Amino acid sequence: MKKNWYANNGDNMKRTITIGFLFTLIGCIIGTKIYKYNYTSLNEVFATNDNFYFLQEGVYANEENLTNVTKKINPKVVDYNDHKYYVYVGITKDEQIADQLIEIYKEKGLNLYKKVKPINNEEFLNNVEQFDLLIKNSKTTDEILTIEEVILANYEEIIKK
Repeated sequence: MKKNWYANNGDNMKRTITIGFLFTLIGCIIGTKIYKYNYTSLNEVFATNDNFYFLQEGVYANEENLTNVTKKINPKVVDYNDHKYYVYVGITKDEQIADQLIEIYKEKGLNLYKKVKPINNEEFLNNVEQFDLLIKNSKTTDEILTIEEVILANYEEIIKK
């Protein structure tokens, strides 16, 4: 009788281990799926990558060309990426303001390109939105360009630090 009891317990133990392994595996698979879903959702909720319109004057291969061609352009921001110098004279969140600035600079002899770039910085976003409101209520070109000068300085201070 003892042999049967041990034999039955051995079968029961194998069955228990197998079921335990299966439940652990299923739990890991479900947990991974839930974690990935929640992780993606949280990233989407907290990501504040906002698109900004950068008004690009040009791209330069070296610092000498940059200095020679843009010495009369003020204010401006220069970003260095991929061994090139990118020169921007305006930044806005509003496409209509971007088009308005392009026209203002066209009258001054500059041909600008509208470039969309994402920036993930809430402080800069709030500042630009406030400055865009000021630009919409500005009456003169000088006021608009002065506000853009502040935006460029703000970009230098907050984003480029």
